[in-house]
Amino acid sequence: MNLLTAVVLGIVQGITEFLPISSSAHLILGRAVFGWDSDALGLAFDVAIHLGTLAAVVLYFWDDLLRMTRALPAALSLSNTEPAARLVRLVVIGTIPVIIVGVLFADAIEEHLRRPLVTVITLTIGGIFFLIVERLGPRTRTEKDLTWLDSLAFGCAQALALIPGISRSGSTITVGMLSGVKRADAARFTFLLGIPAVVAAAGREGLALRKIGLTPDMALMFAVGILTSAIVGYLTIKFLLKYLATHRLDVFAYYRFALALAVWLAFR
Repeated sequence: MNLLTAVVLGIVQGITEFLPISSSAHLILGRAVFGWDSDALGLAFDVAIHLGTLAAVVLYFWDDLLRMTRALPAALSLSNTEPAARLVRLVVIGTIPVIIVGVLFADAIEEHLRRPLVTVITLTIGGIFFLIVERLGPRTRTEKDLTWLDSLAFGCAQALALIPGISRSGSTITVGMLSGVKRADAARFTFLLGIPAVVAAAGREGLALRKIGLTPDMALMFAVGILTSAIVGYLTIKFLLKYLATHRLDVFAYYRFALALAVWLAFR
């Protein structure tokens, strides 16, 4: 892996982390197609460039996160209905499933499911659900209408997205739309909900990196990948939230079908 590879992977991560087309699937497929050595950095590099997209979402939602931080004491009181305090509680509830699944099954997922052909199935299933949910009728609920049950459903969808090809944003937006939440509002909550999950994953892989150590060349590649994914990720968030306000998910469904077909033809 060289600096050009780090830039390309950073761009791929910055775009696909937020679009509902699965960042993990694209990173796996990119390595498989171009012959990049995944053993050298593997999941650790994937998590590192996730830090870039984490920085992007934190910067984009900085004002919201500040309000949530100030509301932390109030969030401890279930009777407090202040919007920021309520949002903190919803994010906490929604984070529980991914923590449980990550602790129990992360190693098994890494060992058995991070394969190109697995993404053929998951990309296709996700695309089918996009087409179905868009045809179920209008959605009128907003982020303010979310309940703790909605948050738990979002969290289960996020946990399912640990499987490559599912897509965190794709699965959670789909669940939100199934419960009548508008696309853009579902995406907004998805991005906020993803922050604790990415922090936890980065911490887990950071411990592994501490054991193996980083050479100066590896550290530079990590830095380039993180910076690239942060810049591209910020622009992607801005685009997607505007796009989802007036457009359907169909284009992402068709993209997933085309990508799944290409992978199947290449690796069958």
